[in-house]
Amino acid sequence: MLKKYLPFIFLIAAASLYLFIKKNQRGESPPKPNIEQSAEKITIPVLTPEKIETDEVEGFNRNTSNLIFSKHAKCRMDCRHIDESEIREILKNGTINHKKMQRDKRGITYPVEGFTHDNQRVRIVFAPKDDNSLVVVTVIDLDKDWSCDCK
Repeated sequence: MLKKYLPFIFLIAAASLYLFIKKNQRGESPPKPNIEQSAEKITIPVLTPEKIETDEVEGFNRNTSNLIFSKHAKCRMDCRHIDESEIREILKNGTINHKKMQRDKRGITYPVEGFTHDNQRVRIVFAPKDDNSLVVVTVIDLDKDWSCDCK
């Protein structure tokens, strides 16, 4: 009688082993971060056509000499072969993409687009700080998808 059920026992054991290995092959998953949701409502000011046409936005100072590069931005710049002079060039001559502007509890980000001196079409996201400096948040090449290992 045992010989009759032996193939089914092996099949169940093999399926159990397969599921165990599949579930545990990558090790333990990292703990999920504790994310707090804010019930606070954020209002975003309406951009009038006059501001869009002149490309001037309150709170965004293009004439700052103090640029702070985030770790992520430095990594993206390295991957996309963009240097600091090109960042400053886009800051000075680029156009703010009002559709990509974002606001959260940390403040507002300004995506500035344009062509660098080596003809790369890029979007650089800037975040102003209280001390009249700008943080370069990220750098995006709009024409080419570069392989990059930035976290």
